[in-house]
Amino acid sequence: MGKRRCVPPLEPKLAAGCCGVKKPKLSGSGTHSHGNQATTVPGSSSGPLQNHQHTDGNNGRENVSDLTLGPGNSPITRMNPTSGALSPLTRPNGTANSTKNLVVTAEMCCYCFDVLYCHLYGFPQPRLPRFTNDPYPLFVTWKTGRDKRLRGCIGTFSAMNLHSGLREYTLTSALKDSRFPPLTREELPKLFCSVSLLTNFEDASDYLDWEVGIHGIRIEFINEKGVKRTATYLPEVAKEQDWDQIQTIDSLLRKGGFKAPITNDFRKTIKLTR
Repeated sequence: MGKRRCVPPLEPKLAAGCCGVKKPKLSGSGTHSHGNQATTVPGSSSGPLQNHQHTDGNNGRENVSDLTLGPGNSPITRMNPTSGALSPLTRPNGTANSTKNLVVTAEMCCYCFDVLYCHLYGFPQPRLPRFTNDPYPLFVTWKTGRDKRLRGCIGTFSAMNLHSGLREYTLTSALKDSRFPPLTREELPKLFCSVSLLTNFEDASDYLDWEVGIHGIRIEFINEKGVKRTATYLPEVAKEQDWDQIQTIDSLLRKGGFKAPITNDFRKTIKLTR
């Protein structure tokens, strides 16, 4: 990545964890937009491969742009079987991009690596990147090792200009995710970074009004102490964990700190945004 420069630690604002921990099996079973564009790049890879997944927005489903580069510059592609083709995503004002101007790019992940590298080694911050500085709600996710274990994931639902937003949440997710110790220099070669931009938020009609593998969800609930709490999963989490809807909801409740027994009547009190 050439010379790297750095940014000082930044305080998180409106931060929320987005990802599940590895596959705890939950009880229950069950059967639309909090959208997501995601791109993933490992520490040793370069040379982007664009693989864009798109679901029709007319019925409330979100656009998904998913870019993954495998170790040793070997591209790993994941194609949406229902679309099978590249399609443009929309910018915040609703205008469509061309397919060669997708919002999410591999350069965003490379920028996150530069920011983290500079911070860990005490270099000045990297120069401003070339990708768009449009505002989006965003998340930065770090995974590690061949099995891509979650190592940190925090973001914001408030739209932030991408240059400053990615810089801030790169460090917040890498160093301040309370579920994990801060990332270290020694871990850099084994890291994978994902950038997710969120689009098409909708209020769901109830806690089951969403689809596994299609929607990300944010829930609001009142816990056993009468305190309002929230919790979030990005669209890929439930599918990666092999959870159904009820298992995902129950996991989110526990993630949000709900400690009482979970009943179906309580699930019906949840306010869900997809």
